[in-house]
Amino acid sequence: MQAQEILDEAKTMQSWIIDIRRQLHRHPELMYEEFETSKLVQANLTELGIPFENEIAITGVVATLGNGAGPCVALRADMDALPIHEEADIDFKSEVDGKMHACGHDCHTSMLLGAAKLLKNHEDLIHGTVKLIFQPAEEGGAGGERMRSEGVLENPAVERIFGLHVAPTLPTGMLAARAGTLLAAAGQLSITVKGKGGHAARPQDTIDPIVTGSKIVVELQTILSRELDPLDAGVISITMMHAGSAFNVIPPEIQIAGTIRSLTLDGLKHLQSRVAEIAKGIAQVNRCEAEVSFPGHDYPPTVNDAGCWEMAQRAVVEILGEGKVMEMEPVMCGEDFAYYTEQVPGCFAFLGVGNEEIGATYGVHHPQFKVDEAALPYGSAIHMNYALMALDELSS
Repeated sequence: MQAQEILDEAKTMQSWIIDIRRQLHRHPELMYEEFETSKLVQANLTELGIPFENEIAITGVVATLGNGAGPCVALRADMDALPIHEEADIDFKSEVDGKMHACGHDCHTSMLLGAAKLLKNHEDLIHGTVKLIFQPAEEGGAGGERMRSEGVLENPAVERIFGLHVAPTLPTGMLAARAGTLLAAAGQLSITVKGKGGHAARPQDTIDPIVTGSKIVVELQTILSRELDPLDAGVISITMMHAGSAFNVIPPEIQIAGTIRSLTLDGLKHLQSRVAEIAKGIAQVNRCEAEVSFPGHDYPPTVNDAGCWEMAQRAVVEILGEGKVMEMEPVMCGEDFAYYTEQVPGCFAFLGVGNEEIGATYGVHHPQFKVDEAALPYGSAIHMNYALMALDELSS
C-alpha cells in the first residue's frame, strides 16, 4: 500500500476522527480520572473489532493488531486534560468548568483511533504486531511510567515506539523533531517559609515570611545566571505564591511552588540541590524556617533514537511531502513518553496544527488553545506509516 493511498483513506475518515476529538474535547477529564474517555476509546475499538486490554494504570487501554508473530511496534497517545477554564471561541467548548483539553490530548487520542481504523482495514499488511497505547495521566501523573511498570512494553516485547504531539507553533502539514534529547527532564518544587505572624502595623513583632520568600524567589534565578554554564540549559520558574488572607495581617507562612527543568536528570538533581540549599540558607539568616520538597514525579528527558528519527523522517515525507519535515532544537517542556524511550528505542515528534486564519496560534496550556483539525488525518496516516515501515525494517 502506497503512502499516498494511506493518506487518501485517512482523509475520507476526517469527519469521523474530528467527531471523536470533539466528543473528547467537550468532556475533558484530569489525570487518572479518564473513565469516560477510556470507555469511548474501548467502544470504538470494539466497533472496529480490535482486541484490547483495559484498566491498565487505572484508565489506560492497550489494543493489539497484526498476526502476533514477528516484531512488535507501539504507537502511543495520551488522554488526560488540564485544570484550565476554556476561553476558546468554538462550538464544542468544554462542558466541564475548570477543565480543558489545552494540550491536544483529545487530538492525540482521536488520531490514534484513526490509525487503529486504518490498520484494521489493512491488517494483512501488518507483518508482526502493532500495539496502540492509550495512556492516562501525562500531565504530571507519570502515566507513562505506570503503564510501563504494568507491562505494556512486554508480551510481546515492543522493539520500537512512536508518539505524536500537536503543535500550534508549526503550520498544519509540518512535522518537527530531532535525534537525541528533544525534551527536558522536569520536576516540581515546593517551598514553605515559616515565620511569625502578627499585625501589619507592628512588623517588629513579627518575622515576615513574605519578605523572606520574596528574597528566595529572586535569589533562585541566580542559580541559572551565575552557576549554570551559559551553554547549558536550565529552568527554574516560580509559578505560585500563596500567603495571607487579610490586608492588615502579616501571615505566619508563605507557600511557593514552581517547576525545575534540565536537559539531563543529573542536571535536574543538581538544580534541586541548590534550590534547597539557597531556600534554607536565606530563611535561616532571616530568622525563618524553610521546608523544601520536590513533589510528584521527576520526568526523565525525552531522548529520540537516531535510527528511529531517521526512519520517521522517511515515513513522514511519504505522507506530508518533501520539505515538510524539520529538525528542531531541544525545548524545556517535559513528556512522560520519556519512560518508554528509557526502555526501547523510539521517536517523539511534533505535528503542526497552527493556522492563523482560524486563530489556531495560541500555545499549549493556554485557555484559548485551538487546533486546525485538518491536521488530524495526517496524524493518523503518519502513525500507520510509522508502524508498517518500522515492522518491515525490523523484519528484514
